[in-house]
Amino acid sequence: MTITSIVRLTFKPEALAEAEQAVRTSLELARSFEGNLGIEVLVDREDSTRWLLVERWASEDSDAAYRAYRAEKGVKSALGPLLAGPPEVVKYDVSPA
Repeated sequence: MTITSIVRLTFKPEALAEAEQAVRTSLELARSFEGNLGIEVLVDREDSTRWLLVERWASEDSDAAYRAYRAEKGVKSALGPLLAGPPEVVKYDVSPA
């Protein structure tokens, strides 16, 4: 069953100029990872430091494999120093409604 992971990022205001390219570079791996069905990047219209990554995965296993790969291989992104706090990840199932 497909799942959607929502990753909430809050950037430091002074880091916004670098944020778009850093996110684009960071997502190259995710978008090419087996089981990734796409990722959209949303920027809050009222507070441009708040971004959501809407990730669609073919299965819970695909999502877990990607996150484990990043952790096991020590894949670092340039996002860390740009963030005001740690990313938050929430997973959702698609409702048949």
